Amino acid sequence: MFKAHPSISPDIALLAPGFRALSISVTTAPLINASYGEEALSRACEDVLNGLPVWAESHLNAWSETFRAFGAKPNRTPCSAEALRKRVLRDRSMPALDPVVDLYNAVSLRYAIPVGGENIGRYSGAPRLIISDGSERFDTLKDGAPFVETPEAGEVIWCDDIGVTCRRWNWRQGIRTRLSSSDKHMWFILESLPEMPIEALHEAGKMLTDGLEVMMPGIRFNVSLIETF
Repeated sequence: MFKAHPSISPDIALLAPGFRALSISVTTAPLINASYGEEALSRACEDVLNGLPVWAESHLNAWSETFRAFGAKPNRTPCSAEALRKRVLRDRSMPALDPVVDLYNAVSLRYAIPVGGENIGRYSGAPRLIISDGSERFDTLKDGAPFVETPEAGEVIWCDDIGVTCRRWNWRQGIRTRLSSSDKHMWFILESLPEMPIEALHEAGKMLTDGLEVMMPGIRFNVSLIETF
């Protein structure tokens, strides 16, 4: 099976000491149990409303400080996990979008961790987490039409050889590599800081792979821990 080989710039270790992530590459199988993603999302929303996980506040506060360290304003552009959590606390639920997207949003909510899901088949080259020089292309939408913007110099971005795939670390994903349950090759990145127990990071990865196996019996996957030193 294929395996994504993400790289992390040494500058990231200086910006966020102790950053670590799970990289999960998946070769899919036919979608059999599509409802599982929505069910997992509903359970995760209940967990959030019940105050789980207990370390959520400290982990998300650490992400806010990390965003400030590279010039982002977390009140305006929070990390993806905080944005999801705030939405659930406000609305007490979250609508279903796509079976796989629902599942990885459920993992993000249950473990208060940013989770990215990408159609790795649309990548050119390997995923890279770098400090932007401000020239990279980011494909998005503006007023419903395709639009290209550029990140700010000094911003943390995920990118490939073509351009940005996610702005402000994990704030907003691009259009080109957006994931859906029909994609054949998927790549997930679960990103944590030291305020999240390492055991919980591995549990989050297992929740994702277990759920994918229920939805798509016969998938093949590879899990790798990425650490900065």
